[in-house]
Order: sequence, then C-alpha cells, then structure tokens
Amino acid sequence: MLRAVVCLPTYNERENLEPMVRALGGVLDTARDRVLVIDDSSPDGTGQIADRLAEELPWVSVLHRPEKTGIGPAYLAGFRWALAEGVELVLEMDCDFSHDPADVPRLIAAAENADLVLGSRYVAGGGTENWGLVRRFVSRAGCLYAQVLLGVRMRDLTGGFKCFRRETLEAIDLDAVSARGYGFQIETTYRVLRAGLRVKEIPIRFTERRVGDSKMTSSIVAEAAWRVPLLRTRALAGRL
Repeated sequence: MLRAVVCLPTYNERENLEPMVRALGGVLDTARDRVLVIDDSSPDGTGQIADRLAEELPWVSVLHRPEKTGIGPAYLAGFRWALAEGVELVLEMDCDFSHDPADVPRLIAAAENADLVLGSRYVAGGGTENWGLVRRFVSRAGCLYAQVLLGVRMRDLTGGFKCFRRETLEAIDLDAVSARGYGFQIETTYRVLRAGLRVKEIPIRFTERRVGDSKMTSSIVAEAAWRVPLLRTRALAGRL
C-alpha cells in the first residue's frame, strides 16, 4: 500500500513545477510515496512538463482536467484518485513554493496522532514572509471571520497545506463539498471537525510565490465570505 501522495494542483506553473517535484523527491520516500500533479489544461505547457516528469520519475503521476474550474474541484479529483489507489495519507500543497517542501515530512509525522494536520501560519512558530500589510490583514481577518462564525478553535482555517488520513476523507461526504475557491479549505476542515475527528495544527512559514502569478481574485475571496455563514446554517439545521 502507498503511504502518502502529495496533490499539486497546477495552472500556468511551468516555472515552478519541475523544481517543486524534484524538491519533493528529496524529502519523500519515493518507494512508497507519490506526487500527483493535477493540471487544469494550463495554456503555458505545464501539463506537458508534468507528463515528461511522469515518464522520467516513476513516483510522479498526472491528472489532466479539461478546464480550470477552481482549486476545490482539482483537489477533489486528486482525493478520489488517491483513495482509489489505496493511499494512507493525502497531502495538499501549493506548487509555487509558498509551502516549503521540507515541511512535508513534518505533516506526515504529525498525522500519526491526528486525522487531519494543518500547516498553520497562525500558531506559535508559524508566520508569513514577503507579505504586505494589506495581504496580512485580509488573511488574518478571513481566518478570524471563519473562526467566529463557525465557532471553532482552529487558528488557520484558510491555509492550503494539509495532510488527511484516508479514513478522514472517507468519513466526510466529498460529493457534498461545493466550494470551488479557497473557501474549499474552510469547508473541508469544518466538515472534519463536524465529524468529531482530530485536527492538529503545526507551525509553518508561508512565503509569497517567487515566480508566476497569484491565483487569488476578489471573486475567490467573496465566495469564501458567503460560504462561511452558509456552512454554519447548514450545520445548525443538521444538513452538514
């Protein structure tokens, strides 16, 4: 059985993909771990780079999706692939080096005593680098907003560096997860908490991407904002 798969959703990440995959190869046990690139038909050739890496490196696999429909559906496709392959641990991370590949073994180790591990910017020892004041405020305010409305104690609900146990993904209804943007991170963590499972935060340093364009847009922020009270309403009604 495979131990872990790192899901890397990509859209126009040609500068970052190969360095990231090779960095992950240096920290994973490639005899029992995998990297899964989930490419949304990137027009810059990211998908072709992924295919070349998969031909060269037996621990790399690729999912090609026909169009860009959001990070949520991309991750769900990766989760379903991992579950079908019998993987024990399923990780999310960004492809742009915002998340340090060297932290992946720490998330894997922490999953021995948790059902979901969050790489957290907002616990002791965590933080962000190369962010301006506005970006820091928006991120922190978004986390506090979700904490208060959902009534949970997790500090970093919007982060995308996670490690799920396969049993955790099987315990939540993936077909019911509907957020497409970064609200997906809030929704999946909240569903895990609602299922009564153990969620653990470990500190990470989040660094702004080095090359390429950010995928964050105002519509993604807006989706996360209106989905949070909707999640709470559904939970109170017993429909989550």
